[in-house]
Amino acid sequence: MVAPGKGILAIDETPATCTRRFAEAGIESTEETRRAYREMLVTAPRIGDYISAAILVDETIRQRTSDGRSFVEALAEQGILPGIKVDAGARPLAGAADETVTEGLDRLRERLEEYRAMGARFTKWRAVIGIGPGLPSRYCILVNAHALGRYAALAQEAGLAPIVEPEVLMDGSHDIHRCAEVTEDVLRAVFVELAAQRCLLEGIVLKPNMVISGQESPDQAPAAEIARFTLDVLRRCVPSAVPGIAFLSGGQSGEEACRNLSEIASRGPQPWELTYSFGRALQYPALETWRGQGANLAAAQAAFLHRARMSSLARSGAYSHDLERMPA
Repeated sequence: MVAPGKGILAIDETPATCTRRFAEAGIESTEETRRAYREMLVTAPRIGDYISAAILVDETIRQRTSDGRSFVEALAEQGILPGIKVDAGARPLAGAADETVTEGLDRLRERLEEYRAMGARFTKWRAVIGIGPGLPSRYCILVNAHALGRYAALAQEAGLAPIVEPEVLMDGSHDIHRCAEVTEDVLRAVFVELAAQRCLLEGIVLKPNMVISGQESPDQAPAAEIARFTLDVLRRCVPSAVPGIAFLSGGQSGEEACRNLSEIASRGPQPWELTYSFGRALQYPALETWRGQGANLAAAQAAFLHRARMSSLARSGAYSHDLERMPA
């Protein structure tokens, strides 16, 4: 999952999220258009050169490509490990205004057994932590960390590698110092829970946010500062037993995410593999190009392959904006 030169593709958007993103590109969101879109991504020629694993959603792992293969089979033919998002999304947290807890622990053991039988080899669970006046509360951090720990223990029991994703959101006007403070609090709580739930750290992948300024902050930190703050927090919080850290893009554009990842990666070596697990930052140019039209398939796959190549260079510390003009 954290093989050198490769990263993790997140195509685990719910139908509701897909509908919003498809609407921006003028595409009707149906079960078939979502299937066709994801088929376009996972069958892109040579995508396995840059992608080690792909996170699916329940709808997709049950679908087949136009030639009759399951998505698990299509990924395997590219040398890509198939995984599955298993959380049920963030819901309002009782007794905590404007905060959420991720649900989905009910019957998780049974669902994991089913996904394992369908060919999944890893799982993902996302916790969402917002920053605002008085937020996050300690209560919110602890209940989400506890859920992440219980999920990870159940995934390992089922023989599946858990991706643990505690995301501190970019939304807001906070500066990078506040993001660092909250990210450190969250990661410390998560690793306390992973230990309490007897998780094998050597068998997880951490998917954190980069430490970055809020999107509405007037003081946007440069890449060098993002790299310094991010690595400082990770060194303080993440045990060296963890084999890999796959950064989420969290609302950054593809170019922003690559620039910041490359700056982080260039400051190695680190005790963990550093890579990417991008969703929209990898997909967006392909979606804009495809627009639901079969005639645009090759061009959309080329756009997707380009972003994957740029991300691969970034995780090696070798990305620069000039490379964006590289031919496919």
